[in-house]
Amino acid sequence: MKRAVAGCGMVLVAAALNVLLTPAARADCTEELRIMRNMLADVKDESRRQELQRLLEKAEKDERAGRDQLCDQAVQRAQLLLKKPPTRPDKIPGKGFTNPRRRAIVSLPSTRGGAGRPVRGNPGTMKLSVAKERRAQERRVAASPDTVKRLVGMGLEVVVESGAGAGSAFTDDAYKTAGAEIAGDAASALGAGDIVLKVQRPLRGGDGGVDELSLMKRGATLIGLLSPLQHRDDVEAYAKAGITTFAMELVPRITRAQAMDVLSSQANLAGYRAVLDAASEFGRAFPMMMTAAGTIPPTRVLVMGAGVAGLQAIATARRLGAVVSATDVRLAAKEQVESLGASFLTVDVEAMKAMETAGGYAKEMGEDFARRQREHVTEALRKIDIVICTALIPGRKAPVLITRDMVGVMRPGSVIVDLAVEQGGNVEGSAFGETVTTANGVAIIGHANVPSRIAVDASQLYAKNLLSFLGLIIDKEKHLKIDMADEIVKATLLTRDGAVVHPQLSAAPASAAGA
Repeated sequence: MKRAVAGCGMVLVAAALNVLLTPAARADCTEELRIMRNMLADVKDESRRQELQRLLEKAEKDERAGRDQLCDQAVQRAQLLLKKPPTRPDKIPGKGFTNPRRRAIVSLPSTRGGAGRPVRGNPGTMKLSVAKERRAQERRVAASPDTVKRLVGMGLEVVVESGAGAGSAFTDDAYKTAGAEIAGDAASALGAGDIVLKVQRPLRGGDGGVDELSLMKRGATLIGLLSPLQHRDDVEAYAKAGITTFAMELVPRITRAQAMDVLSSQANLAGYRAVLDAASEFGRAFPMMMTAAGTIPPTRVLVMGAGVAGLQAIATARRLGAVVSATDVRLAAKEQVESLGASFLTVDVEAMKAMETAGGYAKEMGEDFARRQREHVTEALRKIDIVICTALIPGRKAPVLITRDMVGVMRPGSVIVDLAVEQGGNVEGSAFGETVTTANGVAIIGHANVPSRIAVDASQLYAKNLLSFLGLIIDKEKHLKIDMADEIVKATLLTRDGAVVHPQLSAAPASAAGA
């Protein structure tokens, strides 16, 4: 009987809001907030009352700051929250839902999304939101029409913000055909999602533009490339907002997780694109050409770091006809490099045997080893035309592989591509997002977000990585399943139930990090 009375009370509150907040009868935002404040006592569910309290506080803050549109959006989200029935009544086919004790029909909400209006679907169905990426130089998207079709086939509702796939050549019509609903703006898309799929970490209030984090509902799950080790203050903000978060770059390198390994899928394309960028900047052809006018010697390419990006760079340079050599601190990379037809520069065999972690990543080298490697590489650079630098250490500043003095021995017209520029760079003198030409005529390319420069394929692969990961955390009943006994889940989970839970983050204080 108590549930029936509570359900009736919520219907009456929703009916009152429909009268008070129609366009013809609306007062200003302050009056709307006052009315909903008075209605808080009618909300019996504690978690819903807390969420409503948070929305009203945000609306008041936006109203005081003169942000009328954001205030209006928060009010509308509060209205939606008040309208949501406290229990899941039985469904009458073709009509809607009914409370079995009162036999009163409650109509299903509209599923049409528009600017400022949250997208709503069938109550109880898990919704996935895909928002447009707003960080600079980001053209990728977290879901492709192909993965949306598969998600819908799994029984999930998918909401995609209008224009989210434009940078990757995915149209809104393609998403609609795949079964997604199109939301008119970020508030409608992000506010609808039980699970939010992102490429880059969401924008916060201090980043400028839309505060994406504040648009997500408390209790939602965020999955993306969140850079938690570099932006620990963001992780604290996720916990404070009540968001469960998974960082895809922390997926362990184990056989079972290969289909979810976003670092490998994106690094593979970055290595390919790096060679194309170098070829575009370089003033000569790659292959040896014998013509009546004379012979053109082949371009000599050195790849530093033989991980996923480095191996793809080797393969691409070889296909273009270059003579390729490579170096890596891990001796295990020697066989892989030589299998692609490149020569391997060896510094110290015994020292290199201990330079690989259990996860397959390179360890940070000691100063003595680094000095000897620099000497060895310096001699090689005198004959090299193009260098591709790919060395990264997870959660750490990228190691410097080429100093200014080493750049100074290269010939004019040579090109260096620094794929590690976003983490400090492998090359002294490289600049984030710029191509720098040194005094001796060497071009150092430091493009930002190289995978995004090949956005269509990068988005396709990233979306499939997320699809595989979702299969791990969504059970057969379409509920979120967080199994802490699973090593993939444990390695990627950052925040849960308002707390930072990742062992690398929970034990250390948050540090200030730039956006």
